[in-house]
Amino acid sequence: MVLEASMIIVDNSEASRNGDYVPSRWEAQADAVNLIFSAKTGANPESSVGLMSMGGSQPEILTTLTTDIGKVLDGLHRTKIKGTSHFSTGINVAALALKHRQNKSQKQRIVLFTCSPIEEEEKDLVKLSKRMKKNGISVDIIAFGELGDDTTRKLEKFSEACQSAEGSHLAIIQPSSNLLSDSLITTPILGGDASSGGAGASNAGGEGGDSGGNSFEFGVDPSVDPELALALRMSFEEEKARQEKEKKSKEAAEGKSELEPVAEGDEKQPLLDDQGEASGSKDRKDDDKMDTA
Repeated sequence: MVLEASMIIVDNSEASRNGDYVPSRWEAQADAVNLIFSAKTGANPESSVGLMSMGGSQPEILTTLTTDIGKVLDGLHRTKIKGTSHFSTGINVAALALKHRQNKSQKQRIVLFTCSPIEEEEKDLVKLSKRMKKNGISVDIIAFGELGDDTTRKLEKFSEACQSAEGSHLAIIQPSSNLLSDSLITTPILGGDASSGGAGASNAGGEGGDSGGNSFEFGVDPSVDPELALALRMSFEEEKARQEKEKKSKEAAEGKSELEPVAEGDEKQPLLDDQGEASGSKDRKDDDKMDTA
């Protein structure tokens, strides 16, 4: 089980008021934070999670590294939506908080939510990313909302420069009727499809894989927290079934569904009757006599 210290950075800028995620971008983040905390501490009880925001006038540490979910939820409750996001400053503050972790054997990870445009220059982001890699800090980015091409490119460059043996992932989750947390389950950040990690973008989907060196499905050891593992599995199966249903509906709409089988006659009926006439001819003759009567 991976022993980690993780700082979760939430985007509480004005962009998080948008309702393109159910019920809103901010509440969708709060739900996903709860899931990430459970996955991290469920994978290893000694792992700790902190929380900070990067919106407003400046980033703010809401909860220092802890194993108490109540403190994290309290930090979310106290957060106000305001201002713009500070991407680079938020990462630097999170890195400083991880540096002062009490258990130095914990591997360092930053999990960052962003739904705002990124103002920093691409070259500055790459430089910051390389510094995180040098300091042994993995950075997972959960990008959601209506992202422009410029923002997407910057995030991809940042993720590429931050790759290491511990794994840094970029998950781009498009708006849909699904909860953000449900879509997040299928990304490598929580042990989903590893093909959507690294510099690539990820829509919800995948069959499961490793995340950050953790060999357990969805990053959770079933022997440690069987209820969480079951909940994650059920949510994943529901999402998979929904995608299959949508696929079939789309194929049917495009006329690609299979044709209904045509019913054929009774193959057991002989071609000729005992008088050498075609089967059914007697019935037709009787019908003709009735017509002429």
